[in-house]
Amino acid sequence: MSNQELLAPILSFLQCETPQEWIIEATKKENLTVILIDHLICELKAAQSAMFLIRKYAVDKEGSDALLEWLKPFETLIYKREGNWRDLAVKNKLTKSVIPKSDSPYGQDLIDKMVMLIKEELHHFYQVLEIMDEYGIEYQSITPCRYAKGMLRHVKTFEPDALVDKLIVGAYIEARSCERFAKLAPHVDKRLGDFYISLLRSEARHYQDYLTLAQEIADFDITERVAFFGDKEAELIATPDIDFKFHSGVPTLTIHL
Repeated sequence: MSNQELLAPILSFLQCETPQEWIIEATKKENLTVILIDHLICELKAAQSAMFLIRKYAVDKEGSDALLEWLKPFETLIYKREGNWRDLAVKNKLTKSVIPKSDSPYGQDLIDKMVMLIKEELHHFYQVLEIMDEYGIEYQSITPCRYAKGMLRHVKTFEPDALVDKLIVGAYIEARSCERFAKLAPHVDKRLGDFYISLLRSEARHYQDYLTLAQEIADFDITERVAFFGDKEAELIATPDIDFKFHSGVPTLTIHL
């Protein structure tokens, strides 16, 4: 499958494309640091979000503890600045079986899809660290942008609708990431462009997995909720945003790191 064929359903799913103003800002050399650091954090956040879903909805305490242990070295590197990033290459695996809760009707399917997603996101996390090292960019703390929070505030508070909404939000985040990698790739150097292109297939599959799970778990047609969150997502992407990040809206003010 060509990249164009891969992107076609994503571009159809998203209600707007990334504005040209964002692409221009994102491809400025002085913004490479914030783009890579925010990309790094996005990979960790994606793994954390998927892990939260498994721990909350699909595993017992033993499985939950195993998941936390799996993620710990990656979080320690970012939040405590402890450890050597090169050691993470051998940390991306589970040491215990992840067991679905006996009362979870969708436990195994949720686990199967989310564990694969987590492994891939943590692998991408490591790859971004490799690129940052090559480019001489050191990690530094940055504030999160409005994007994910702007969608999650609309998630319903009762189950299973809350889980369905979270999965739909996850689908939009993955789809937008895929679209932005494709938009950036032609405008950056070959090393970075090849990396972005290499991410397209997994990001496209992640968005489909989230949507599939959402419809499997829902006891209703999710089309209306998908459209609702699509509208919220497009608004965040297409409106002015003073905080320039990987998932930010139309740039109005840039603070260089």
